[in-house]
Amino acid sequence: MAHDIEIFQNGTAAFVSARQDAWHRLGTVTENAMTAQEALDLALLTKWDVRKVALRTEPMLSEEGVTTLTVPDQFATVRTNPVSGTPDVLGVVGKKYQPIQNEEHTDLLNALVDESGAHFETAGSLKGGREVFVTMKMPQHMNIGGIDDVDLYLAALNSHDGSSAFRFLVTPVRVVCANTQAAALRAARSTFSVRHTRGASAAIAQARQALGLTFKYQDAFQIEAEQMIQQTLTDAAFMGIMDKLFPAPATDAPASTQRRHADRTTELERLFTDANTNEAIRGTRWAGYQAVTEYVDHFAPVQRNKWTTSFETARAMRALSTPVVNLKSRAFELLKA
Repeated sequence: MAHDIEIFQNGTAAFVSARQDAWHRLGTVTENAMTAQEALDLALLTKWDVRKVALRTEPMLSEEGVTTLTVPDQFATVRTNPVSGTPDVLGVVGKKYQPIQNEEHTDLLNALVDESGAHFETAGSLKGGREVFVTMKMPQHMNIGGIDDVDLYLAALNSHDGSSAFRFLVTPVRVVCANTQAAALRAARSTFSVRHTRGASAAIAQARQALGLTFKYQDAFQIEAEQMIQQTLTDAAFMGIMDKLFPAPATDAPASTQRRHADRTTELERLFTDANTNEAIRGTRWAGYQAVTEYVDHFAPVQRNKWTTSFETARAMRALSTPVVNLKSRAFELLKA
């Protein structure tokens, strides 16, 4: 996933949030819960009219004069910029690719709201409009061991450049640290994907049936988390699991690599043994999982790139990235054993 919220020429950020959070320096923050349409409107995600335009070569001279050639089976995805009204090229796709408009999120997500009582939390576009996201907070929350509150979010992610399918990610969020957490559970599905083909709209409609999976996931997560909070974990056992999650570099690795590994090990140990955020659950397998998620979301080094306006933005926006999701899933599997 990209690491930056889109900033338009007039300085407007393509982002909306229903509350103050790690992204509060960008975009619009509302005081009330939003409908799907309000989220799309406030995040400047409406009226993009994403379409395919046949690719053509640059003008070139021939015996017939100046001419261009159509590139077979290759198309540019183009949107109408919501601020300037000018066309923007988002990517290059094949003939089978069919755009899924941002507005097409609305029917599905509104259905989820109507059936579950969820409300919309964030929406925005990334990487110059090539990727978009909408997240909503589910109405039920989990309380692990009567101590640790965990909320459940559903993130809808889409790309307009052919880089990924339209997909949903179920994400539990620990309230005390505002960490976005994702765990791959054997007992329930945590993702749902729709390919950009002619059948995409029908597939999205069918995805309404996946609402039940959200609560199955929540129930399964709470059962396993309850077991984790009841199981003790010594400092030595925690560090042994961290050795599996973050293997030590080779002895001939550069000094900088060795140093980063040592710094990470020290920080993870501190979060598990001494951090205030783990005080109520200290010495449990659940505390071990929270230490990992807190490190990844708040302490792991981040780097700015051409899509990142600040380190804070880069850290906040990588929470749903594939590497982070996979790392947290592996940590959950190792620590629940």
